[in-house]
Amino acid sequence: MITVEHLHKSFGNHTVLHDISFTMNSGSVTAVLGPNGSGKTTFMKCLLGLVRPQKGSITINGIHANGNGAYRSMLGYMPQIARFPENLTANEVFDMVRDIRGITETTENNLIDFFELREHCNKPLRSLSGGSRQKVSAVAALMFSPQVLLLDEPTAGLDPITSGRLKDYVLEQKQKGTTVVLTSHILSEVEELADHIIYLLDGTVYYNGTLTQLKATTGESTLERALASLLLTARATGVLN
Repeated sequence: MITVEHLHKSFGNHTVLHDISFTMNSGSVTAVLGPNGSGKTTFMKCLLGLVRPQKGSITINGIHANGNGAYRSMLGYMPQIARFPENLTANEVFDMVRDIRGITETTENNLIDFFELREHCNKPLRSLSGGSRQKVSAVAALMFSPQVLLLDEPTAGLDPITSGRLKDYVLEQKQKGTTVVLTSHILSEVEELADHIIYLLDGTVYYNGTLTQLKATTGESTLERALASLLLTARATGVLN
């Protein structure tokens, strides 16, 4: 479980996150959505410990994240574009990540076969396609069976078969009690995976509820139309210019 309480973050005079509070439950997929500049990236960096908020707190499975790096051992992170040394092979990346984590019991062999990556594991990353690199990123994020999984545009660059397998895996981990945080511009993907939506506007939480509630509130049948309705309401009420 992730608990966010009264989080504030500014860069100079520019406020990026303003007093945001919410809970992300274990055994759920929470999608953090919003237009560009809404604070999504900064929030994800706060979760990862890459950015420190000026005020407020983040608690992950009972451990305060602010200034305490111990919680990171619970995290698996799959970025939109992973940056590993280009001269390393996939197997060397997995060995490196294992050494950094200090964990010997991993599931990468099963994941390598699951994502059909075996034939590429001894090739330098520089020689791999974007889709194969994304598979390497997926294995590196998932091989430790993390309690909390952070997914930033996870299917970017993946072919339809691998994309489907990754989504099936995420749903399987959700059933096992993993806390999953998802950001994606592919709304059909969000609709398929997420059961909870947090929508940020100008650094504040504009909507916090289930996908079902969002559709019911807006009277729309799809997430895309429901979000469009939210934005139209925000514009009409002066929340969004």
